[in-house]
Amino acid sequence: MLAELKGLNEECGIFGIWGHPDAAQLTYYGLHSLQHRGQEGTGMVVSDQKRLKGLKGEGLVAEIFTAKAMEEMTGCAAIGHVRYATAGGGGYENVQPLLFNSQTGSLALAHNGNLVNANQLKLQLEGQGSIFQTSSDTEVLAHLIRRGGFSSIKDRVKTALTMLKGAYAFLIMTEDELMVALDPNGMRPLSIAKLGDAYVVASETCAFDVVGAEFVRDVLPGELITINANGIHSEMYSIASNQAMCTMEYVYFSRPDSNIQGINVHTARKAMGKKLALEVPIEADVVTGVPDSSISAAIGYAEQSGIPYEMGLIKNRYVGRTFIQPSQTLREQGVKMKLSPVRGVVEGKRVIMVDDSIVRGTTSRRIVTMLKEAGAKEVHVVISSPPIQNPCFYGIDTSTREELIASKLSPEEIREMIGADSLTFLSVEGMLEAIGKDPREDQCGQCLACFTGKYPTEIYPTELTLETVK
Repeated sequence: MLAELKGLNEECGIFGIWGHPDAAQLTYYGLHSLQHRGQEGTGMVVSDQKRLKGLKGEGLVAEIFTAKAMEEMTGCAAIGHVRYATAGGGGYENVQPLLFNSQTGSLALAHNGNLVNANQLKLQLEGQGSIFQTSSDTEVLAHLIRRGGFSSIKDRVKTALTMLKGAYAFLIMTEDELMVALDPNGMRPLSIAKLGDAYVVASETCAFDVVGAEFVRDVLPGELITINANGIHSEMYSIASNQAMCTMEYVYFSRPDSNIQGINVHTARKAMGKKLALEVPIEADVVTGVPDSSISAAIGYAEQSGIPYEMGLIKNRYVGRTFIQPSQTLREQGVKMKLSPVRGVVEGKRVIMVDDSIVRGTTSRRIVTMLKEAGAKEVHVVISSPPIQNPCFYGIDTSTREELIASKLSPEEIREMIGADSLTFLSVEGMLEAIGKDPREDQCGQCLACFTGKYPTEIYPTELTLETVK
């Protein structure tokens, strides 16, 4: 479903390249392919081996990186970021990459994820004299690196990373090297590719396809990779433990043409739809999916059930972001502007509406209402994931239980609220089997916290004083 409308958003996407004369232009293309991961701000830092230069702003990739602005972004290395504001909120100062200058050299940081102990670390650092320029948790790493003294940058980075808790995929760039790090649980996707003699790093493999890079491998949990004039070097800064890739990457966040841990996202979603059809046999006339992330699951449901797939909902791709406002009234109005039912497809029909998830429920209610107003005789809602009952603290903007309808209402109560004739969710076991994982939770290698409430890391309190962290 549409990220702006349903209130379920990934925090960001990152892209980096080292050793290419067109690094800035390729980063532009890479970030454009990751635009679905964040639409509120974007930035880029380039290195010409002598200095770092940054460009960032609030808006879309094409809005910030204009032809004129890109004229001065020259260099053989770059890192970039697209942001959806969660941790630290919005604002220009929080747009990444964050760029820091000092007497000993410059440092740029781009981060995907969320540090669950950021507040504790900030208070400790402030107690030692640090002054923070942003409200972003990403800045914590820069202060930890700087407080490591004058040892090598790599040693300071390794020490700093061991102090972080939560989900993080980091790109760290100095004038003469690029470092890539993934948290010990491997909670965010991050991969490496080659483009000629250059190395490329991205949150999703779809970015490699856009720039013509060849996938090499995924970054390992707890791994630190250093790329510089001497080539590429890998080492483990932490022991990988309790691998827990975010399952919502397969369900909703990633583009269908991306691969995560060797599994194609479209194929996984299609398999989820097939599992749904097996778990939830429904008598109906047509199957339709909510554009765009639910189309794959809807196709799978249709194939397995034998009920024809039809395009019952059309997405208007020319509605600007300015129409999407934070108030609930305007959010629901945005549904009408973004989606339209196809009367000729749904009128007089029993419709199975496949969606990837339900967060607040208000958008689902509006879509069901639109389908019925267009003449649908019945609307059966099937969801290709289990109920989201628990908040996420790892970089997705559902940080409170109160905003999650499934934490307060039963499936039957949700069905009544959204006005559907039936409502069914995919089981946890069915979802895991669809993505080729062991349904035994302790061996599945996936983070299921939003579904099960079992978090892969310790969760720290958000309200703190200096006394509580001493």
